[in-house]
Amino acid sequence: MYPLRRNRRLRANEAIRSLVRETIISPDDFLVPLFVVEGKNVKEEIASMPNYYRYSLDLLEKEVKELWNMGLKSVLLFVKVPDNLKDNRGAEALNDNGLMQRAIKTVKNAFPGMLVMTDVAFDPYSAYGHDGIIENGIILNDESVDMLAQMSVSHANAGADFVAPSDMMDGRILAIREALEDEGFTDTGIMSYSAKYASAFYGPFRDALDSAPVDMKNIPKDKKTYQMDYANRFEAIRETEMDIDEGADIVMVKPGLCYLDIVREIKNAVDVPVAVYQVSGEYAMLKAAAEKGWLDHDAVMMEQITAIKRAGADVIASYFAKDVVRLLNK
Repeated sequence: MYPLRRNRRLRANEAIRSLVRETIISPDDFLVPLFVVEGKNVKEEIASMPNYYRYSLDLLEKEVKELWNMGLKSVLLFVKVPDNLKDNRGAEALNDNGLMQRAIKTVKNAFPGMLVMTDVAFDPYSAYGHDGIIENGIILNDESVDMLAQMSVSHANAGADFVAPSDMMDGRILAIREALEDEGFTDTGIMSYSAKYASAFYGPFRDALDSAPVDMKNIPKDKKTYQMDYANRFEAIRETEMDIDEGADIVMVKPGLCYLDIVREIKNAVDVPVAVYQVSGEYAMLKAAAEKGWLDHDAVMMEQITAIKRAGADVIASYFAKDVVRLLNK
């Protein structure tokens, strides 16, 4: 007795596999992180992120042009702030002529249609590498939230389409939403890092921005008092629902691959777009393994990206975005 249904009929060749494929990757899935530095004609490779770079503003414009021509139409901006401009209150973040503000204008002036999201966080501006103001060894929540709200308004004033608070302070989404509304930025969106875990996968990113917590007395050595415990699952749903209630338009899970169960939980629980950040450590691991010849870079990359989207991601922030699109266009 032969089975009436043979599932292998739908796997017989690439044509049928493509026809019935459930998860399709396209350039529209991606949010491209970009690192910006001061100077001119600067393109610095990040040692722990092979083939990924920091750009000065003149070369940022060229990079954005390349992205646009590839069909990548959304970027997430980060800045590497000179040490002499860092302090405990993030004052430079409010400079209307600061690097972030100039980066926003550079992108929007060159490509008005490019969606510009901005990192709203203390750590690039902090002398101590933390996401908030520190007093007596404690990261102050409410005082930090006030500064984050002001930072968001500054980014909106420079032309940002979305602000992306990555700090994990309590109540910051409501404070940011109210500050934006009060200043007339009713159309400026918020993509909240809602379920951001205290992960060891962020190391290369902190190299990229020189934003790791400093090793000093009375300074917390890590970010575990405000980023989430990676052992927790239901807390992620609570955090995300609270951010939506406070005004978040898009919510994010960070990191990616080790947290796909969280992505699916949140996707099932909410009715707003869900973003996933495939972080620097995930990128660096694959690059290193591929350099050693231990993994097929492109095959594993596509499997990872597909898994992230299959889990429920509507938006994928990934350092692989250009690599993926090049592969799709072959």
